[in-house]
Amino acid sequence: MSELVIQDLQVSVDTEDGPKEILKGVTLTIKDGETHAIMGPNGSGKSTLAYSVAGHPKYTVTGGSVTLGGEDVLAMSVDERARAGLFLAMQYPVEVPGVSVANFLRTAKTAIDGEAPKLRTWVKDVNGVLGNLNLDPTFAQRSVNEGFSGGEKKRHEIAQLELLDPKVAILDETDSGLDIDALKIVSEGVNRFRAQEGKGVLLITHYTRILRYIQPDYVHVFVDGRVAEQGGPELADQLEAEGYDKYVKAAAARA
Repeated sequence: MSELVIQDLQVSVDTEDGPKEILKGVTLTIKDGETHAIMGPNGSGKSTLAYSVAGHPKYTVTGGSVTLGGEDVLAMSVDERARAGLFLAMQYPVEVPGVSVANFLRTAKTAIDGEAPKLRTWVKDVNGVLGNLNLDPTFAQRSVNEGFSGGEKKRHEIAQLELLDPKVAILDETDSGLDIDALKIVSEGVNRFRAQEGKGVLLITHYTRILRYIQPDYVHVFVDGRVAEQGGPELADQLEAEGYDKYVKAAAARA
């Protein structure tokens, strides 16, 4: 069981004027086999949620809890969270000059599994995943994200997802900067992952276009560090038509 349970999570970040509260009590449960989409305006705390669960040191958890399969995620180091089955696809993947994609992927897989994959089968697995993502095998010899297009960076993130095989994938604006062809390819990769038994997906996005390819079970509206509303896939259509204005005004009225 790989249920991710976020309970009353409160998170702050240090600023020149002192700590600033970003998340103000977020509660969310992703059960096995579920896909949840988080939508909301800029600055609402969507990415803060992703990075806080993954263990980014910039963010300080001031209250609440996060568990994965009943285990306390907040007590784990970043690498322990990855080994426990958490995966984060970043909105802006960083460049790692001098480290090839092939070496990066094999090192990451070894760290997750505790032993190196057998080279013969690993090369076959990597080439198969790259092929599914319309990436040539020579892509594996390039330095990680160096000179990559936006689409190549995001497809590389999905290659990691498929090869590292986590329990829960947190995808932070994976659709950002993708043209329609790359969006379809990335979405197909996510769908292959979530079609497996016992997988959970938390998909953070501004737009509904990716939700046409990745059908969520639940949609959550994030405003001012809180979940303002939640519902089924139809909520995304409502947001597309009406925007976030009523939620922003309601949050301002509470402040």
